[in-house]
Amino acid sequence: MSTFLDYAKVNVKAGKGGDGMVAFRREKYIPDGGPAGGDGGKGGDVIFVVDEGLRTLMDFRYNRHFKAQNGENGMSKNKFGANAEDLLVAVPPGTIVRHSETDALIGDLTEDGQKVTVAKGGRGGRGNTRFATHKNPAPSISEKGEPGQEFELTLELKLLADVALIGYPSVGKSTLLSVISNAKPKVADYQFTTLTPNLGVVKLDNQREFVVADTPGLIEGASQGVGLGIDFLRHIERTNILLHIIDMAGVHGREPIDDFKNIMGELTAYNERLLLRPMIIVANKMDQEQARENLPDFMEAVKAYSIEHEIAIPEIFEISAYQKKGLTSLLERTYEMVQELDFVPLEEEEAVDFVHYQLEEEQAPFEIHRLDADYYLISGEKIEKLFAMTNMAHDESIQRFSRQMRSMGIDQALREAGAQSGDTIELSGYQFEFMD
Repeated sequence: MSTFLDYAKVNVKAGKGGDGMVAFRREKYIPDGGPAGGDGGKGGDVIFVVDEGLRTLMDFRYNRHFKAQNGENGMSKNKFGANAEDLLVAVPPGTIVRHSETDALIGDLTEDGQKVTVAKGGRGGRGNTRFATHKNPAPSISEKGEPGQEFELTLELKLLADVALIGYPSVGKSTLLSVISNAKPKVADYQFTTLTPNLGVVKLDNQREFVVADTPGLIEGASQGVGLGIDFLRHIERTNILLHIIDMAGVHGREPIDDFKNIMGELTAYNERLLLRPMIIVANKMDQEQARENLPDFMEAVKAYSIEHEIAIPEIFEISAYQKKGLTSLLERTYEMVQELDFVPLEEEEAVDFVHYQLEEEQAPFEIHRLDADYYLISGEKIEKLFAMTNMAHDESIQRFSRQMRSMGIDQALREAGAQSGDTIELSGYQFEFMD
């Protein structure tokens, strides 16, 4: 079974803020002590951080739920509760994080140590000390902690490499990677030997090196999901240089130029800007006589194709990966291109601040739904949050919440919806009687 995973869905839940406390000073010899309830601590955030030691999203196959700790409740004597520690979740470099429902881009994590907050912890509730006024110097009012954000997120991994090896199955990509780098991919003479991407580091000397990605073989129709399809086409999106490996000997009965044209067509169908990426054609298996016979016609056909499609004519290097011949000049030229040429992005997409699309100011603070003749449901993010932060154990807190509902216009909205005294109103699972 493959141990490579490049797509996952996870649930993240930030910590709830700690509850504020209702308390009063009752110390000997201190008259009229007044309120002394402390505030709750902030709930922990959920933060994704890049760990360069990770290469796949395998850890998310078995652990899909991430919950940060809640803030500590406030205490007497005006002691604040402690803030909860943030939950740090390690992800591999190249991870793209999106909101599952909206598909909004939250973060594109590429550098070691890079962080993005994907769910923010709730603020701590205020203790009764915060509500003291000259009219009410000893209030029995406190807030519960604000709920933390909770989301379903989609994680997608796109490999980070300087160079990508592309081509049909069994053209020698894995063999080439194994002889030029420290990678040990599976090598065999049958179709689709490589089922998962492999990364290798090519070291020319102590100061010069680059990273190569060997992607599974592509076939005609890959951009529509045929074969291994677009599951692995996306892994070449972040690479600077494309090494197009061609079986020049046509071992499997295909014409080399047909292989070239088919793969170029799939790249175009997936994203035509891929053709703007610098490309080197690697004519492999040149140790065979048929390869030497095919090469001249192939070179002419590639030149004609490039002129017709108005793209740069790629350089062609002759090698035999099996015999380890022709590799030095290929690697030297590849390194030069990695250093000299600029990266060609496929699209301009910027990560948005997570809060921007989560908090929609134009959204109605509440909605009224008539479920039955005398039964109404109140919903809405703002009113539900206010209710969740109301300490229903104290009458003064309940009265404060009633005033907040009235100031929001909920009482009037219920009347306009037909509610009468004695009707049942539900809010976040809590039922109360409407009094007009």
